[in-house]
Amino acid sequence: MAENLPVKLYEQIPHTADLALKVYGPDLKGLFENAAFGMFDIILEKEGPVSGKKVKIEVSAPDEGTLLIDWLNELLYVYRETRSSLGGFSVNSVTSTWVSGTAFTGDKGETGEKKEIKAATYHDVKIRPSGDGLETIIIFDV
Repeated sequence: MAENLPVKLYEQIPHTADLALKVYGPDLKGLFENAAFGMFDIILEKEGPVSGKKVKIEVSAPDEGTLLIDWLNELLYVYRETRSSLGGFSVNSVTSTWVSGTAFTGDKGETGEKKEIKAATYHDVKIRPSGDGLETIIIFDV
């Protein structure tokens, strides 16, 4: 009898100079949400808030890979500008060239920062089909 194992959302993978994250999602929406959770799992000491002030994020780009990186970099911008932790990411709508979503802010003092990420990079980003949906590798400049 097979056990119900938890679905892997993301995992940190080795990279020579920066940080790399392999992200999985059942679809584009899930991939974008899991990438955001994974990025902030690297940044924050503990999980960010799941409720708080809502921040609407909208980004457009010429293709899915660029869109994913722009989405993550916009979340980093909001994180720095609001001086708040982010958590509870939700993608409301996504196409291959546009994403609209919500993040929730909270007090940075509650979570603490363990690693600074300067940016998500465009280096070799490709969204590929996988056995359970989609996957990609994102490299972060630290």
